[in-house]
Amino acid sequence: MVLRKQKPPRDPPIFSAAAFRVISILLLSSSSVEGIIGISWGRQTTHRLIPSMVVDLLLQNGIRHVKLFSPSDNVLRAFAGGEIAVTMTLPNEGLYNIGYPDLAAYWLQTRIRAYQDLNVNIKYLYVGSEPFSTYYRKKMYINANEALRSIQDAIEANGYKDLVATTPHFTDMLAPDIRKPSEADFHPDWKSKMVEFVGLLNRTNAPFVMDMFPMYSVSQMGWDTEFAFVDNKSNFTIVDDNGLVYTNVFEFFYDSFLTAIAKAGAPHLKLIVGQVGWPTDGYPEATTANAERFFRGTPLRPGISIDVFIYSLADENLNKLTLGGFQRHWGVYRSDGDPKYKIDFTGKGRDIFPTTAKGVVMMPKRWCVFNGDKRNLTKVKKEVEDACMMGDCTPSWPGGSCDNLDFDTNVSYAFNRYFQAMAQSIDDKSITCDFKGLGKVVVKDPSVGSCRFPMEILSAEMADSNGLTNGEDGERRRGFFGLFLLIIFVLELNWGHGFVL
Repeated sequence: MVLRKQKPPRDPPIFSAAAFRVISILLLSSSSVEGIIGISWGRQTTHRLIPSMVVDLLLQNGIRHVKLFSPSDNVLRAFAGGEIAVTMTLPNEGLYNIGYPDLAAYWLQTRIRAYQDLNVNIKYLYVGSEPFSTYYRKKMYINANEALRSIQDAIEANGYKDLVATTPHFTDMLAPDIRKPSEADFHPDWKSKMVEFVGLLNRTNAPFVMDMFPMYSVSQMGWDTEFAFVDNKSNFTIVDDNGLVYTNVFEFFYDSFLTAIAKAGAPHLKLIVGQVGWPTDGYPEATTANAERFFRGTPLRPGISIDVFIYSLADENLNKLTLGGFQRHWGVYRSDGDPKYKIDFTGKGRDIFPTTAKGVVMMPKRWCVFNGDKRNLTKVKKEVEDACMMGDCTPSWPGGSCDNLDFDTNVSYAFNRYFQAMAQSIDDKSITCDFKGLGKVVVKDPSVGSCRFPMEILSAEMADSNGLTNGEDGERRRGFFGLFLLIIFVLELNWGHGFVL
């Protein structure tokens, strides 16, 4: 990672990382302004860390910026006090209901100002998340720009002086098969939408937010995995773009976005990284060693002028598996608040593990395993399939940390994941280690080698249903949510004019 200047580019329209590599060495030793290092916190998991515990964990590690994926009341209240700057997200399924200024104003009042009044330091509002992308879903939210404009208008009209609205976009918004950053442009299918979007940012001086996942990007581009790392150790041919040399995919895509934004008519816009990370399980390249290696270079470098949000704080065992098992293993932490690898959130390059979450209470030390009855293998395999529908079996997928288990241990792994997901329930009404007589509870840890048989935390917190969440449930609630907002708005409007409905 290197220092970049947000200035109007010449022809070709780019101010490249490679171009400033030598200059940055001098600037890093001066009083240059550093970018921020933040982290995303997702909560799609069966057992959630208590929000106040997460706030404490962030403060322990010197993290002062967090991105939230939904406006949950219990989560937001935990950030009262203003020590941590919050980036809030209006989930995609809520975009349909924000197209009118009055509804946007009401949403801002109930989801932003109400918490700002509690001294929650909400700095950015992401209106949707990668709304035009199709890399992991088929549905697109083509009204995202209209929703952003409505929110922008409501922010200006209602005096939210320190709140900035924007929308993050994934790398698939760039034209496919880019081979040089100077040739980059927005995807032709979405060019008009992206030009319109850049114009909306330009009128409020909001930043362009790019999301990228290097492991995914090198695979899609057909590049050697080594190109994802700053310390590229392969014989992969580095990209030479008119004398500007690129040795890793992060700089390649960062400069490609700069080029596309400039071509869209806004070369002065700030470009920040809304999500970047490396998964640690469920795929051959998804390892803790690779994650640690990645973060030792790009993007955590001292003196950088780029704002970067790491994805993500902790693993989420309910994330969808559209792309692969690795989607549930993006966390720097395991779901119990135990760090997986060394990373220095201050960007100083120290060889340290982040601090462990304090106050976590684990479930009792017991596991559910296969009792060895293989008289009916069809029944065994069916019970494994059912267990993995609710439990997270992705570490046993090819390339995962548990993909080398023998038959019996693999069955045990599936049974235990379900057992833990169901909070180890073994009472008469909910025996979650039965599996039609195939399971048994043990108190000796059945972990084998690198394959951990995890226990769950004793969760004392449940997410509320006020904040919309991505997924089918959110889609079903979308219409009801819009109707609810409209009814509330009409009621308040009429009461304000002295009428009673």
